[in-house]
Formats: sequence, structure tokens, C-alpha cells
Amino acid sequence: MQPDPTALEQLASRLAPSIAQDLLRVATPDRTEADFRREVARLLDHVVGDARVRLNVREEYHVAGGRADAVYNRLVIEYERPGTLSEKLSAKGNQHAIQQVKDYILGVAKRERREAQRLAGIAMDGRYFIFVRRVGEGWSDPEVFPVSQGSVERFLRLLFALAAGAALIPENLIQDFGPKNIEAQRAVRTLYSTLHSSTHPLVLALFDQWRLFFSEATDYREWSERLEAKEEFRAFVRGVGLDPKYAEPAKVFFALHTYYALLIKLIASLAASRYAGGGTAPFSRMAAEPSDQLQTSCASLERGGLFREYGIRNFLEGDFFGWYLSAWNDDLHHELQRMVRRLSEYDPGSLELAPEQARDLLKKLYHYLLPREIRHDLGEYYTPDWLAERLIRQTIVGRDLGDPTKRILDPACGSGTFLVLVINHIKREALRRRMGPTETLDAIRKNVIGFDLNPLAVIAARTNYILALGDLLKETKRLGPEGIDIPVYQCDSVLTPTRGESLYDHGRYKLKTSVGVFEVPEAFATKERMETLANILDESVESRVGEEAFLERLSRTVDVYQKELDAAKPALAEIYRRLADLHGKGLNGVWARIIKNGFAPLFMEPVHYIIGNPPWVNWENLPDEYRASTVPLWHHYGMIPEGGLHSILGKVKMDISMLMAYVSMDKYLLPRGKLGFVLSQSLFKTSGAGQGLAVAR
Repeated sequence: MQPDPTALEQLASRLAPSIAQDLLRVATPDRTEADFRREVARLLDHVVGDARVRLNVREEYHVAGGRADAVYNRLVIEYERPGTLSEKLSAKGNQHAIQQVKDYILGVAKRERREAQRLAGIAMDGRYFIFVRRVGEGWSDPEVFPVSQGSVERFLRLLFALAAGAALIPENLIQDFGPKNIEAQRAVRTLYSTLHSSTHPLVLALFDQWRLFFSEATDYREWSERLEAKEEFRAFVRGVGLDPKYAEPAKVFFALHTYYALLIKLIASLAASRYAGGGTAPFSRMAAEPSDQLQTSCASLERGGLFREYGIRNFLEGDFFGWYLSAWNDDLHHELQRMVRRLSEYDPGSLELAPEQARDLLKKLYHYLLPREIRHDLGEYYTPDWLAERLIRQTIVGRDLGDPTKRILDPACGSGTFLVLVINHIKREALRRRMGPTETLDAIRKNVIGFDLNPLAVIAARTNYILALGDLLKETKRLGPEGIDIPVYQCDSVLTPTRGESLYDHGRYKLKTSVGVFEVPEAFATKERMETLANILDESVESRVGEEAFLERLSRTVDVYQKELDAAKPALAEIYRRLADLHGKGLNGVWARIIKNGFAPLFMEPVHYIIGNPPWVNWENLPDEYRASTVPLWHHYGMIPEGGLHSILGKVKMDISMLMAYVSMDKYLLPRGKLGFVLSQSLFKTSGAGQGLAVAR
């Protein structure tokens, strides 16, 4: 059994003062390097005994770069004669020690066939520590600290983290949960079989709603038929143990997305518990639970209960991937038990030890789950960090780069690449301005916003947002007892809810879902009122109160004039009757939250900057109904070329990214604000609609 990471952290904190004194005591100028090394080895032996961790200690370890003084599991230690190191990083002794540690890290990685990023190194002389890490193909900036209680605690935490549990890095996740892992293949197959055989009305409705959103967010036209003919898709289906002749592509992807979404939620639980809770996610307990108890624990996870404990209110809401709870069976119990059991062996401390790798977790895992050819056939192109960073610097220049007061929106945020990079800029600028962590967290959550239609992308983006906030999440409860929202919303930034103008729907906003169109009174189309409405709808439907009791509860809670409320009551009562009816049919659970997220664009305060990589989907490849719904917008912005709609389907190529650029500038951007998009060069060569973009550029 793996040691409890929280207990190890407490041990490191308790031992640090005495270890610091012992190091300073043995680091006398008359000691040789060998004498100093022996003394430290004795100290570490006692530490390891107290911690009850297994350390694979290799002393005088021969590697390609020379002979490492000591290697403790994945931690390389280079001892120097006391007095060799100094506080100046540029000092000759420091530079020599740093280079030796780098060489040994590479040597150990090569000899043991490890990724160098999974190792860390320390040079020490009893007076100073120098911490060294490999990042990508380069190195993080080495850090020099005098020996003190704080630096010793960091050293011990690093020693424990690299000894206990698997590091939470992409390579390990791919090995344990990627497409080549037999148990991962079985999990996807089980989810597909369960979905395919289920007749539960909620499962069917959530699948239909997912397909509606997914088709609008991808290169939809005949993608099912096109993929069925692709050998890459057939090979992928065979890889998870299904017969390509009979497997339905849409259900294959829904099952795969459900698997990936569940994995993301569990990883997010690890991160939230580490950063905001100061403890560990309850995976060890869940892994031992019988079927009915694990179903209950997963239901709590899907309702966001764990995240609300850590002050995050909206991590899971309106989520389509909790359908498996309504189709629960013994096979699902076994597969989910395996997932949480394996994740319970991971050490979330590696997120703090190598935070620069956190944003690669989900991106790399998804890339390995689904072959590149299939992702491209679906129109899924992820923005590389270097391109996103370049666009950010081109769009936000001068003092505005990282300015925590500037509002920034990515209207098609995908997995959150642009959001994460912007957050990192703000955190660095906040440090320079000496802003406190609570003030920094408050600035980020109010000013860095993302929209996306793809349900899976929204979960990934919210998780990456949490990972980017890191230690700032500890401040959530200081911002109020209710916690915070992660400002990433599942909604359409182009086709926002429309206000009715006819005699029958005047003053109401319409939102289409797979279970019908919901009409929300204009008086409730504000962020605070919509949040209250969604909460009371959920609570009232769940407790099965009557229509009048719902309206009474709403009137006591919502901040609205009585005259407005009276005018809105017929529409509110209709929404409640609809949701109560869905609940009675086993179809409730997500629709109030879907409505809330769908209205998010209406609540947006204008922003200073819009940045992103909108979907590149041609007009003819959009779903027929969605394409028809956008026609008024193309007309409104003067983007219908000469010859009318017929030209669009002829030689003139139009892309949804063009429309998103116009809508974003019109609806979300402040006067004199700036938009930066990654767009296809072909758009600027297109006559008609593309000319406006060419001029704007």
C-alpha cells in the first residue's frame, strides 16, 4: 500500500527543523565530501524509516555522464564539499555542480530507460541546496536556497514524492489509461456495450443532446459514413475489441468521450484535493466499495459534490457523461473500480514539483487515445503552445500582457490552451505587482473566460483552468462561503438564445435542447437570477414540490420586482412543469444547468481582448438545421456574397470561423478592443465574406 501523501507532507514539515540543524552541524569546513556524504546518508536512513517509504538507493551509481553520488528512486543527489556552493547562481562552483546534476539526470534516464522529465536533481553542501529539473527538451531555471526549515521541507517533500506513487505526468497516464492498455480497451468496450444495450430514457436523451452539440462543434458532414470507410477507424474499433462491421461511430465516440471525461474528472479531483483541499481524493476508499456504494460515490462525483467541498461550484453541471449511472451494471463497477484503484497510486504532488507539465496532461492523453487521422477527420485541430503564445503576444502587447484588470475571452476555447497561457501571464504579473493570492485568484476568475460547444472540451478546459490556478485554489473559501465558479461555459458563442418578438413569445429568450425548446423570461436573463433559477429548479424538481411551492420559493429568493415576477410566472411555471415531467420520466438531472450555461453569452460584460482558434468548418459541412439557423447572421453582417446563398454552395467557400469572428467582435468586444484568431489563409483569398476579414486584418 502506498504511504498517505498527506501524512508524508506532515512528516516532512515536522522533521524539517531538526534536519536543517543537523545539516548545518555536519557541514563544517574541515569535512571532506566523502565525510559529508556519509553523515547525510545516515540522516536520510532515519528519515526513510520514519516515513516507511521504500527507497531504491544507489550510491556511487555509474552512468554515461560519470558517477552519481546517490540516486534515491527518481531523485539524483550530488554532494559537494561543505563551502563549495554559494547564494549566487552564477558562481563557478554552482555552475559546475548544476552541470554535473544535469549530466547525471540524463545518464540515469538513459540507463534505466526513464523519461528524464520524471527525474529531479539536487546539489547540496550542507549550507545550500540547488534544485534542478528537466522540462521538455530543456531545463527549468535552477534554484538556489540556503539550508533552512523551508528548504529542507521542500527537499524532503521532493524525496517522498519521487519515492511514493506514480508521478502525475502524461507518460504515466498514457501507459496506464491509453489505447494500448488492455484494461483501458476493456473499459471503452464496456461503456459502448452498456450504451448500445441501454433503453433508459435519460441515457438516450443525453446521447442525443451530446450528438447535437458534437455535430455543431465538428466537421459534421457525413462524418459517420466517412469514418466507417477509414481503415484507421476500423483499426481503432478493433483495438477496443469491437467489430467494425457493426459498431456505430457516434456511439463509439460517445463511449470514448465518456471514458476520457471520467478520467478527467478523477484527475481534476486529485488536483483540487491537492491544491484546494490540502489532502487526497478518496480513491482508496472508493476502490474497495461494493457496486451500490461505488455507484453512490460516482453519483456524488458527477453532481460535483467533491469539488464543492473545495470551493468550486460549477465544475460539473449539465454534464452528458454521467449517463452510465443510469445504466449501472457489474461490468461498469469492475472497470471503474480498476480506474480509481490505479489512480489512488498516483502522487498529485508531482503537479507542484513540475507545474509546467500540468497543461500537457489532458492534451497528450487525448492525442494518444484517438489516432491523429481520426481527429483530423472530425475537424479537431489542437493549437500548439508555441502558436498560441505567439498569437497572445501579437494581440496583447505592452503593459496589457498579463494585466490582471484586462478581460479576455476565448469563444471556442477547446481544452483551454489560450486560457492557461493567459493565466500564467497574469500570475507572473501579479507577483511582480506584489498582489496577494486572494486578489490574484479573484482577478483571474473575473477576467479570463472561455466558451465551447463541445461537452468534452468544456470538462478538459475547466480541469486545465484548475491546474493553471494551482496553489491559488487554496484561496477559494476566502472569497466567500459559496466558493467560486470556473468561468468556462458550455454554450454556443455564435447562436446565442434569441428573444422572441411575436405576440406569443415576446419578452422570452429561447434555447433549443434535445428535449425541446425552453423559453426563459427576459427578467431572468441575468447571471445572478439565472444562477438562482437553476438552483431552485434543481432543488424543487428533486424534492417533487408543487408548482406553486416552486414559484413561492423563487419569489422569496430571487432579487426581482414583484411586477416583473408576476409577468414572468407563466413562463417559469411552464419550465417547471416541463422539468418535473422529465424528472417523472427519468430524464431530469442536467437540463436546468444546460439552460444556465446556454445563457452565459448574454451575461458577458464586454472584454478588452478576444483570442482563440475557432473551428474551421465549411458552410456545407454544418448540420442542415444549424446552417439554416445561422443564415440571418450571415445576412446581418453582410457576408452573403453576390449571388446569394447559392454562391455559398458553389465556388465561394465560407467557414464558421468567419462568422464567429464577426459575432465575437460585435457582441463581446469593447470599443477599441482587439481580436486575435488563428484562421485559414484561404479565407483571406475568398471573395465576398472574406473581404471584410482581409480589411480588418
